[in-house]
Amino acid sequence: MFIRSSLLRKFGNGIKIQQNKRALSIHEHLSMGLLKSYGVHTPKGEVAKTSKEALEVAQSLGIDDMVIKAQVLAGGRGKGKFTSGLKGGVRTIYSPLEAKMFAEKMLGYNLITKQTGANGKICNSVYIVERKYVRKEYYFAILMDRKSKGPMIIASSQGGVDIEGVAAENPDAIVKLPISIHEGLQQEQALDLAKKIGFSPKCVEDAANTFMKLYRLFIEKDASMVEINPMAESADNEVICMDAKLNFDENADFRQPEVFSLRDLTQEDAREVRAAEYKLNYIGLDGSIGCLVNGAGLAMSTMDIIKLHGGEPANFLDVGGGATAEQVTEAFKIISSDPRVSSILVNIFGGIMRCDIIAQGIIKAVDDLGLSIPLVVRLQGTEVDAAKKLIADSGLRIFSCDDLDQAAQKSVQLSQIVDMARNANVNVSFELPI
Repeated sequence: MFIRSSLLRKFGNGIKIQQNKRALSIHEHLSMGLLKSYGVHTPKGEVAKTSKEALEVAQSLGIDDMVIKAQVLAGGRGKGKFTSGLKGGVRTIYSPLEAKMFAEKMLGYNLITKQTGANGKICNSVYIVERKYVRKEYYFAILMDRKSKGPMIIASSQGGVDIEGVAAENPDAIVKLPISIHEGLQQEQALDLAKKIGFSPKCVEDAANTFMKLYRLFIEKDASMVEINPMAESADNEVICMDAKLNFDENADFRQPEVFSLRDLTQEDAREVRAAEYKLNYIGLDGSIGCLVNGAGLAMSTMDIIKLHGGEPANFLDVGGGATAEQVTEAFKIISSDPRVSSILVNIFGGIMRCDIIAQGIIKAVDDLGLSIPLVVRLQGTEVDAAKKLIADSGLRIFSCDDLDQAAQKSVQLSQIVDMARNANVNVSFELPI
């Protein structure tokens, strides 16, 4: 099971939609391919991984007006900036030579957007599509909504723009339609929705059919989100999905091997990828105190108590109830690979998990890594006495605390000392209490 943090999106009239932050996300050109497989109309286009391929793709389209899009898994690409100096990850182009020129400044460089962080994300491919001139743009999305306990369609007559901004400034422009997970989206509902958001009479039926196809994709592929922004009405009365963002339930990988084969690991945190290989639930955060905990609830409360004492957790890491010494060792490797980590707090409640197994992993990790970061360990539960003896007999510099509050406070204090020493460029040594 994968543990996920959540992104809360709030739309007009107080409705809140919960989205999985760590759900599988795939590139736009792959999303478009899935849409096409369900009979949804999309602009013509192909992906290129070199500037030469970009030239060939643009030539093969046989048109003058095109758009080149950096394939990076982050929002705000159009306003992003490449480490090459190029501004904008989505550019209008008017010839195959321009496709080649922009591809050279995109491919192999990081694109920095409001969602990527300061380092940005690598661009390994570009998507070149025909430029469509449309009459009207709309917004359409299907997400899982906890409040209605099923799929929720969010639609608007205002597409091609930031939907959160529309919801804040003009909530009446947002139409919400909860769908029964048992009955699915009905044709009558789809037709009514198309009329409500303003599709012209000639396009209402095509729009409704597009909604139905997208809903079928959402259900059959275990999607957690299907977002089309914009969905457009062309001059010749055709409904076209101009852009697509698809997320999938990461727990459905066993049911969706074809979808999960589309995963691009270069776009993900390398530590999270490595953790998944060892069946560890890891999410990197921005703090300086590494956390190793068993149980999602205990992990959340551990992060909370660190913050209560003025610290910031560097990660969420749940080793689960059946972790081995090897997994614990790997967990330490992942935590210590973060250069911002200046102390580590281990908080284990031994129920299914035995404390002595954790202790063996801790000792092996400290030995293997030559760990110099202060380590605070709080163990309670099954085989805790044996675990404490193992740690005491190891001769390693490990601070042991029975009380979680004291352990968190100690980890914060040690982290602050290390951070100050690092800033002053001096070495610091810690002595264990006698």
